[in-house]
Amino acid sequence: MASSLTKDSARPGTPGSEKTFFGHPRGLATLFMTEMWERFSFYGMRALLVVYLLSGGPDAKEGSMGGGLGMDLATTTAIYSVYLSMVYLLTMPGGWLGDRVWGPRRTVAIAAVTIMAGHAVLALPGGQAPFFAGLALVALGSGLLKANISTMVGHLYDGPDDPRRDGGFTIFYMGINMGAFFAPLIIGTVGQQVGWHLGFGLAAVGMAIGLVAFLLGTRHLSPRSDVVPKPLTSAERTTWLRRGLVWLVVAAVFYGVVGLTGHFTLNWAMIPLTVIGLVIPVGVLVRIKRDKELSDLEQSKMTGYIWFFVAAAVFWMIYDQGGSTVQAFGETKTSGSLLGFGFPSSWYQSLNPVFIMALAPVFAWLWLWLNRRGKEPSTVTKFAAALFFVGVSFFFFLLPLGMAADGTLVSPMWLVGIYLIQTVGELCLSPVGLSVTTKMAPAKYASQMMGVWFLAVTAGDSVTGLLSNPAVGGVDLSGSGAVAVEAALAALAGFAVFMYRRKVKALMGDVP
Repeated sequence: MASSLTKDSARPGTPGSEKTFFGHPRGLATLFMTEMWERFSFYGMRALLVVYLLSGGPDAKEGSMGGGLGMDLATTTAIYSVYLSMVYLLTMPGGWLGDRVWGPRRTVAIAAVTIMAGHAVLALPGGQAPFFAGLALVALGSGLLKANISTMVGHLYDGPDDPRRDGGFTIFYMGINMGAFFAPLIIGTVGQQVGWHLGFGLAAVGMAIGLVAFLLGTRHLSPRSDVVPKPLTSAERTTWLRRGLVWLVVAAVFYGVVGLTGHFTLNWAMIPLTVIGLVIPVGVLVRIKRDKELSDLEQSKMTGYIWFFVAAAVFWMIYDQGGSTVQAFGETKTSGSLLGFGFPSSWYQSLNPVFIMALAPVFAWLWLWLNRRGKEPSTVTKFAAALFFVGVSFFFFLLPLGMAADGTLVSPMWLVGIYLIQTVGELCLSPVGLSVTTKMAPAKYASQMMGVWFLAVTAGDSVTGLLSNPAVGGVDLSGSGAVAVEAALAALAGFAVFMYRRKVKALMGDVP
């Protein structure tokens, strides 16, 4: 990265240095590297997660490497969904700790150490105990890091009106996708072809590199990143510590009794977490909506925002199965080679980031081109399109599902098509959703609403977890019937959003 740094005497106030990173503050290079390596570790582990859980089990591919946890597909999907839902649920307490306790910079450092420790624990042999302990640490660390590192990118610029700000976030976003692209190719290959625990160990090494890059580059960050914006008072700190200890004791006693009496199973942890993943998003929205201090316009915007939230939850419920249901199909029902070249199934997880990097500039240009002609679709229409595309991806999924029903291994190109269609849907929803969240947030909840947006992912994945859990829904999400129902649900939701677009736009007030 050093070769891309240039002198910039026109901006002597750039935090920490007179050098710039592609014309941006030098601190952006530090955060770019940190996030790239964090995503490398996160997506590398995620690419291995489903195939590791399936390995050695009844749904594993014949002839595949053993040594995994040997779980069935339904339980694997439930675990994967609960894990993802917790990552996004923990972004809210992660943001709170950055705002009230440690400040963003220290929170990110603690998060990186936690993630690295989680991957290191995953690398230990020993079955389920180290696996779930490591998974919990990675989820906790990812939640701590996610909101705070983005806040630190914003701190590098002179407020929202700095003309470099959007470009800086674009470069940062590229770091995310670069890490996500290379991770399955490296960590996935080592994990599936050499050894699972060595692959998880590489994820720990990736996060260690990111942590070193962050610590060495902290002098280039804005001084604001060291500040705790609204520190807890001593009375508040005591109250929070007391509450935390009470809940910790309650949980320890409850699960201690369950364990000592021999009744503990995995569902004693999974089912409460999936219920929490549904209850908290609903509770947060209800609390904000019922706040008497909101003006009539803010109340109206929140009513409109609930439409976007529900649509996003439906979208993520289906989209995130790209790493579970679709990934498992790629592992067990596809040929594993293309044009004579063999590859591990974890490589499928590199498709989305490469499509994002290729198509994101095209979509940015397209929206601007349509805007100049007065034809850019509204936010509501873009959300409807996202639901339509994710529904189409599962209608498309029905074709290879049918072809593989008799045991035939299908071409990997079917999965390439599924991930491409889903990426188009993501580009219609994800950046637009982030934008509309900031625009529709009540002033009182401006800093919290980004966390609320991430809760849509939590809600969607929690529904998937409950449906697939054999002890709750018991739905075979890899079956043609379930895939068809989900595809139809997304298409109908998109149609409903589109048909009610004028009503939703009226609720949005002055937001375009």
